[in-house]
Amino acid sequence: MNNEQTKQIYVLLSNPNTVVAKMIGFYTRAPYNHASIAFDPELREMYSFGRKHPMLPILGGFVKENIHSRVFDKASCAIYSCTVSESVYHQMRDYVRQFEENKDLYSYNFLGILGVVLNMELGGKNSFFCSQFVSSVFLNAGMQLLDKSACLTTPDDLSTCSCLKLHFRGSLNHYRDKYCQSKAGILLQERTLFPAKAN
Repeated sequence: MNNEQTKQIYVLLSNPNTVVAKMIGFYTRAPYNHASIAFDPELREMYSFGRKHPMLPILGGFVKENIHSRVFDKASCAIYSCTVSESVYHQMRDYVRQFEENKDLYSYNFLGILGVVLNMELGGKNSFFCSQFVSSVFLNAGMQLLDKSACLTTPDDLSTCSCLKLHFRGSLNHYRDKYCQSKAGILLQERTLFPAKAN
């Protein structure tokens, strides 16, 4: 990375209380069945593909996630960090920003989940499932995490990536309470990495 400053990217693997995660878990039998990407250790903003509405599990797409939401209540997790150059960090953020600004164009790749089971690359150009999206963020920045296509990558596969270093494993509530509070003991307020553009 020469003399360029470095940044940290975080990948959260978890087992949230969602129908899709349970479906994936039934097939993989893995401890974690959902993947998210974050740009800060407090996970104040996480991005992934999942359900858009708590009461409509089949309505999925690009989502900004909140570790305080009900779906993550009592979830266990493994959090990994990856050291990247500052230019790669911003390239990844810009890529995610495109999803944030055009989120209505994207949908959840339910067909791709079947493709993983069949070992076939299925799904449209603008459809992703969680680990496919996370893998794509790295791939777009020139980092191939695994020797397989992003659309065949499972959350459990991400735990085997040599460039991802284990940062924390355990209760997500414990991580939130211990690491995501200010020195005064007050929860850090949610902020956006991508503030709305001025009109």
